[in-house]
Parts: sequence; C-alpha cells; structure tokens
Amino acid sequence: MIEIDIAVEEPSWDSTCPDYESLVRRAVDLVFLHSPIARDLTAAGVEPEISVVLANDDAVHELNRDYRDKDKPTNILSFAMQDGEDGWEAPEHPGPCALGDLVVAFETVEREAAAESKPFSDHLTHLIIHGTLHLLGYDHMDDADAEAMESLEIQILSTINIKNPYTET
Repeated sequence: MIEIDIAVEEPSWDSTCPDYESLVRRAVDLVFLHSPIARDLTAAGVEPEISVVLANDDAVHELNRDYRDKDKPTNILSFAMQDGEDGWEAPEHPGPCALGDLVVAFETVEREAAAESKPFSDHLTHLIIHGTLHLLGYDHMDDADAEAMESLEIQILSTINIKNPYTET
C-alpha cells in the first residue's frame, strides 16, 4: 500500500478540484502499476510514502527560487528523498520508505489547463504522474531519458483516456 499524505495550503483547490484526493491516489497508483521501477520496489517489500502539497504560485515560486535557482513559479516541484550522489538509489530495505514530496502550484496548473484547452483534472493528473515518476528517479535531462519518461507518461494516461499531453493542440 502506498501511503499518500496530502496537505492543502491553497483554498482554491477545494472549490476547483474537490475530488483531489481520489485524483492524486489514482495517479500515484497508476504509476506504481505501470512503472517497472515502482513495481520492483513494491515486489521488494518497500512501502512507499509520498507527500503532496497543493499550494499556490507564491509558495512554489519561493521553493523554485530557493532550491532550483529559478525565480518563477512552475506547475509542480518534485523533491526526491532517494537521490544520492550518483543519482537515484532504490531503497535497500523492505518496509516504509519516504520517496519524497510533490508541491503543486494552483494558479499555474489552472492557467496551463486553460491555455491548452484541457480539463483541470486531466492536467493535474498528468502532473502528479510526472512528479511521481521523478520521485522514482525518472528524469528528462537528456533526450533519451525525456523520451522514455514521456512515453511512460503517455502510456499511463492512455489507460484512463487522457490524451497525450506532448502533442500540439
């Protein structure tokens, strides 16, 4: 069982996406169903723990500036707890394991969904999947890694009839 702790720091989440708990749960569960890394973790007896903070642009802007030297908000930030000196390292023990934190900026998600003419919930689902993959060591720092990560995202989203987010609309 994946432990997910959700904290709502921006009241707009409640009115715009009142089903955020089930949406987050479904997105994370889908990653653990389709990602080979995630399946290996659960097969090894790891009990993943993920924290999700539904925040606003100001909070994400501050974190993005302080931790990534990018002085602007972004849609989602992922803080992986299993990042080591040589990159992501799978937990070496069964039992509870904090994979990391996801922090989502309400206004940016809302703006992007509107600009791309897609439902807010679909965009949020994609971002939670994307962020969860980051917590598992996936990244898009080079073309090959980006293609592998995006391909997995597209595959996962297709299982719940959400269109490929990487095609032009």
